This record gives sequence, C-alpha cells and structure tokens, in this order.
Amino acid sequence: MMKVFAITNQKGGVGKTTSAVNLAASLAVRHQRVLLIDLDPQGNATTGSGIDKSRLPRSVYHVLIGQAGVLDAAQYSPGAGYAVLPANRELAGAEVELVDMPNREFQLRRALTACENDYDLVLIDCPPALNMLTVNGLVAASKVLIPMQCEYYALEGLSDLVQTIKRVRHHLNPQLEIEGLLRTMFDPRNQLAQQVAAQLQHHFGAKLYRTVIPRNVRLAEAPSHGKAAMHYDASSRGALAYQDLADELLQRLASPIAAQ
Repeated sequence: MMKVFAITNQKGGVGKTTSAVNLAASLAVRHQRVLLIDLDPQGNATTGSGIDKSRLPRSVYHVLIGQAGVLDAAQYSPGAGYAVLPANRELAGAEVELVDMPNREFQLRRALTACENDYDLVLIDCPPALNMLTVNGLVAASKVLIPMQCEYYALEGLSDLVQTIKRVRHHLNPQLEIEGLLRTMFDPRNQLAQQVAAQLQHHFGAKLYRTVIPRNVRLAEAPSHGKAAMHYDASSRGALAYQDLADELLQRLASPIAAQ
C-alpha cells in the first residue's frame, strides 16, 4: 500500500528540500518505488533532482488544476531511480485558481488515488508557509516528517506547526499523524543544539529519529549539480546520514510500534 509523507516546516532554511531529495534517492536504491512531489513554486526539489524546471511540458500545477494526471506529469530524476512531479513558478498561480474550486484542499489527494499502485512511497516537499499548497500536501498525506534545526526559534515554530497538523487532522484528514522529527544541520559541538535536542527527546520520545543529519559541505554542493548527495559524493557524511535515515524509516514502516 502506498505511503504518503508530507515533508514540511513553516520555517524556511531548515533542510526540508535537502531532506526530500536525499531521502528519495536513498529509498530508491533500496528498491522502493518513490515519487517526489515538488509542491514549492521555487522548484528547488525539481532542479535538485536534475530536472530543468524551465522546460516542463506538464507539472504539479497542471495536476492540481485537473489538466493532467500524476503519471502524465511525472519525470524520472536522471540516474537516481525515483520519479519527480516537478514544479516551477507557474505553481504560484495554482493558489489563485484553487480558491474557486470545490473541495480545493483535496486536489492532490484525489490525483494520487489514480496512481496508488504505481509507487510504494510518496514524499511531498511542501513550501515553507501555511497556504493552500501546504494544506493540499497535508490532506494528501498520512504521515508528516518534520526537518528542523536545533535552535531556539525552531522550537517556537514547531509548536505552531503541531497546532496546524492538529487542525488539519480535525477538519480535513483524520489519518494525519507526525511520523517523525529529523534534526538537520546538526553541530554536536554547539551546546544550544544539544539542549534543544534534549527537549525534543523529552517531548516527542520515539517520534524523534535516531538519525541526525550533520552540517556537511557536500550536502550543500550537491543541488548545484542536480544530484542527491549520494550520487555526488556517496562517502560524504551527509550522504551516509540520509542512507541511515532511509533505513530507519523503512524499519518504522515494517514495525509501526517502534515509532510509538
């Protein structure tokens, strides 16, 4: 059965797109049929997957407004083994067009039902804002993966995000739950980072992934080459960390009790 993850954080710059691209690539080499949905008009997950966002015959925009199906618009990331439902600036217009649509929050969910036998895992890279695109991502998903830096302001933003998830679950998607919190750009030498990590462990327990993503130059360089880190420098600390995350996520899916 296809599992759909929304990768989201209302705070920008926390490694959300980096996590989406690198997790997709790491799951693909583990023989998972992966679809990465770029739901951000900036299209960073698209370019980070080696797809030219200026030359898209169809994109997630056309899927959301009902002009194309997911399988019609999806492309494969070159050499990476996962499919991408790409995005570009055109997606910003979908917000306006969705306003007058009936059941506008369910457009992505409805589109995914047509391809639920084609993929094992769907990762949705949501924009860093609570807008109609993010709501579509949360309604389409059953699980939420939250990347976050271990810093003071991140805790404030996390509280707002948890409340948003609760509201979506109450009003639109009763199946939605937090799958896990991922510590990104982590520097173990930073005392504040250690303190915030301890607070996360206290409040979220097993929801906090054991895997920690370090600050890593290769992770930052890889998107400019249109590659995930494992296809840019497989031996880098960042690439290895996302492979560990893929293993941990698959273990959780095989044994859901482990994440409770």
